[in-house]
Amino acid sequence: MDRVALRGLKARGHHGVFPKEREEGQTFIVDLVLGLDTRAAAADDDLAKTVHYGIVAEEVVAVVEGEPVDLIETLAERIARTCLKHEGVLEIEVCVHKPDAPITVPFDDVTVTITRSRA
Repeated sequence: MDRVALRGLKARGHHGVFPKEREEGQTFIVDLVLGLDTRAAAADDDLAKTVHYGIVAEEVVAVVEGEPVDLIETLAERIARTCLKHEGVLEIEVCVHKPDAPITVPFDDVTVTITRSRA
């Protein structure tokens, strides 16, 4: 399986279990690895035979900016479902970063990574 990766998609969302997170929002960063077969697109040099990653990026940002959820696990699941709606995408790995998570000790990042497929 071939891979198309999008790294560092940034969007502001209002996800989290604490009222401050819901009210003020924060930046979320999303990394995607789309699994698909790119042979037909490469052979014909045809965008219609692969996934349009610009559109995928816009849709993922819309999910992050959309309806709030408590958990980034839920957000990752919604993003995966959105990506799998694209016909050519057979598998998706989603990593959601929450670098401003409300943690009381020093840290660099909090992430949740999931992999989903059509099967």
